[in-house]
Amino acid sequence: MEPPYRQIAAELRAGIAAGDLRPGDRVPSVRQIAQRWGVATATANRVMAVLRDEGLVVTKVGAGTVVSDRAKPVPAKSPAPKVRPARKGSLPPPLTLPRIRRQAVDIADREGLQAVTMRRVAADLNVGPMSLYRHVATKEDLLLAMIEEIAAERPLPEPAADWRRGLDAIARLQWDLYRRHLWAARAVSFTRPLLVPALAAYTEWTLRALDGLGLSPRTCAREALALHALVNTAALALAAEADAEIETGVSLDHWHRSQRPQTDTLLSAEDFPLLAAAPQDAFTDLEALFDYTLARHLDGFAALLHDRRRPRG
Repeated sequence: MEPPYRQIAAELRAGIAAGDLRPGDRVPSVRQIAQRWGVATATANRVMAVLRDEGLVVTKVGAGTVVSDRAKPVPAKSPAPKVRPARKGSLPPPLTLPRIRRQAVDIADREGLQAVTMRRVAADLNVGPMSLYRHVATKEDLLLAMIEEIAAERPLPEPAADWRRGLDAIARLQWDLYRRHLWAARAVSFTRPLLVPALAAYTEWTLRALDGLGLSPRTCAREALALHALVNTAALALAAEADAEIETGVSLDHWHRSQRPQTDTLLSAEDFPLLAAAPQDAFTDLEALFDYTLARHLDGFAALLHDRRRPRG
């Protein structure tokens, strides 16, 4: 049986192929998928990642995730060919760094970064722990290899027509990476950066999007750092919520419903009239919150550019 995220993706894919969801139509959000199918947020995120990888959906500012204009029916994944049992005396696949890091990433995706140890990776690969040290000297080296693996999963965007489209594109690429690998937000630091070529390529791409705007190298570097901090902070909230859901078995929506009596009591007081008037989903839809935060950040940067270009005196 296929895992739940593939079953849900297949159902949504079928709806697109049948025309129930047409190009431009909004698809269920991560939160809605989690509610409708009764799955964890992490599972819902993987559903969206599959549909994006197939080119069936895209994210648009102000509209959320919608069916792509290029969406076409995608044939169901054919069953994996049966693997013949190895003949007696045949050698196992060679142990390589790519095999090690892919296995480590798979463990982290399923169980969290804390589950990744040299002993665990070796056990899953059916090799002795000491054999891993020929390829990765320490667990820190293994983490670097894992980050390199996931950061290189998707190519960087083509150069954008203007700075805003460029910054929006690179921020969403990072956001998608963090949604596919929820553990990565805790592993990647923007003050003590991991020295990984694929991550450096993200920063270089961002700086190129800012090149030619008449800003100092310091300002460009700060903008690249601020943009990454924005994405990373949002991803940390996503990861924390996924952890809470796994630990408690209670989704964010169910938690808020369970807190409704206490919330009503708090907000019924006259001390918080504006807070009481705010729609509750404004505080729980992390996807929409990311879209809003990114758009407002780019608005602020546009204001900075306008102010710098305005004649003085």
